[in-house]
Amino acid sequence: MTSKKVHTSALQEKAGISQPESISSQSAENIQQSRKIQPSAEELVQGIIDGNITALSRAITLVESTNTIHLAKANSIINSCLPHAKQSVRIGITGVPGVGKSTFIEAFGKHLTSLGKKVAVLAVDPSSTISHGSILGDKTRMEELVKDPNAFIRPSASGETLGGVARKTRETITLCEAAGFDTIIIETVGVGQSETAVHSMVDFFLLLKIAGTGDELQGIKRGIMEMADAIVINKADGDNIKKAQYAKVEFNRALHLFPAKKSGWTPTTATCSALTSEGIPEVWNTITEFLKVTQTNSYLFEKRKEQNQFWMLETINEQLKSNFFNNPDIHQQLESTKKAVQNDEISPFAAATLLLEKYFK
Repeated sequence: MTSKKVHTSALQEKAGISQPESISSQSAENIQQSRKIQPSAEELVQGIIDGNITALSRAITLVESTNTIHLAKANSIINSCLPHAKQSVRIGITGVPGVGKSTFIEAFGKHLTSLGKKVAVLAVDPSSTISHGSILGDKTRMEELVKDPNAFIRPSASGETLGGVARKTRETITLCEAAGFDTIIIETVGVGQSETAVHSMVDFFLLLKIAGTGDELQGIKRGIMEMADAIVINKADGDNIKKAQYAKVEFNRALHLFPAKKSGWTPTTATCSALTSEGIPEVWNTITEFLKVTQTNSYLFEKRKEQNQFWMLETINEQLKSNFFNNPDIHQQLESTKKAVQNDEISPFAAATLLLEKYFK
């Protein structure tokens, strides 16, 4: 009986040194268990009050969640944090993309922390209308501020809400105040109606502009100009200083065309350079002067009351809308109704009326 000859290739892979696991199985199991165990609302509240950033971040994630299961827990946390939410200075910052908002906020935030302030930055990142994704890159653009122990940066995707800011941002302010942050900065997307939403939740509204674009006063929405408590021309450095000074004069003239504000405050214009920090301290001085004026005439307190009422009504609108679209009967009929509207079988208004009647029945 002849045995078969085994043919072996000249190319063979020798067993090398076995690679160690990047993480031990016990450590992996511990991490998995810790992820499964979600802290209770009481534990998160206590962590927030103690200034625990991890607890604060987890609570904000619950507030931002669209899962109805998280709603009750989020509301419980917010209500428990309300008595501990110390009064902070709420600053809204807006400007067109490319004006240097992130660079300005980093320089401004570093200046505030150097004064002993605790700064929370709520940066709204634009979501794609096509993929619905968001880069959430504000932490990478604020490399120095993100490492500051007295600063907290929370980028959030704008989603489909009004300009990216709504109830979630308003409630996040409460959580940050309860965590001990005395200065809250809200950066807007800088497009659409986000400015209106931000204005309804801040004390001071700052409009950032740049000079040298040839449209210092072109295309500026009257509403945004009227909302601004100060206009700051950024990037006033190098060869751009003269242009920035000219833009300052032009904006100052434009501000005088608007009626006096109810706050009793006269909006100001200034120049700064976020790169060199030139003019940054003066911006904070302007804000503190504004606070003195509005606290003395009680405008600030009245405005806070109006804002609370506004967001109560907005929350009702949002909740009704959410309940409507999550209703099983509506969800079932919505797709067929959409097709009927697309095929001109029924008008959009009649279709909406039918769906609403079905919902309220």
